[in-house]
Amino acid sequence: MKKSETLILTDGKGTKISAEITAPERKRCVVRVLEIEKEKQQANKLSVGIAFTKNKSRNEWFLEKATELGVAFIYPLLTERSEKERFNLSRYHQILVAAMLQSQQCFLPFLGEPRKLNSFLKERKNAAGQQFIAHCLKDDKAPLLSQLQKGNDCLVLIGPEGDFSPGEIEDCLTSGFIPVTLGSRRLRTETAGLYVCTVFNAFHYA
Repeated sequence: MKKSETLILTDGKGTKISAEITAPERKRCVVRVLEIEKEKQQANKLSVGIAFTKNKSRNEWFLEKATELGVAFIYPLLTERSEKERFNLSRYHQILVAAMLQSQQCFLPFLGEPRKLNSFLKERKNAAGQQFIAHCLKDDKAPLLSQLQKGNDCLVLIGPEGDFSPGEIEDCLTSGFIPVTLGSRRLRTETAGLYVCTVFNAFHYA
């Protein structure tokens, strides 16, 4: 970009700044602030607890697309059947920032460190909002879309490629999570995550 061109800046916490470039130097850019706005975060927030795969590119794809779709919190989960994956928080953070800017948003999603499922459940014991677990066992489960409620935040847990173990599913149900289905097809982990984001947006913001 050149001198006198305008651009939008954000701190990832809702601040939106319209600025004019005054000195487009090679190693730094000086701007003149034209306007500062404070964006409101969407009323209903989606959180996704997901067991990352060992395929780094598929994890990165999920992070990018989930950010574009407005996910608020992403919690990487360590489960009994999780695959070993080198968790590069710095690299993943860069992907979140790029996706936020590309989709012209002003709120950066929170990305947590990998957590063991049982520890995560203890922390969520008295959490507000709806809490769901999507698993593949042939139990009676309602579609996610039919269980969503207006005015409520939502957390959905998605397991690894081998699914949650029966014991993990039971622990989640005991902790108050509601079992849901994401349809009749068996989805890859990252695809299931994007399905959840899409359904949530369609219900609350379509």
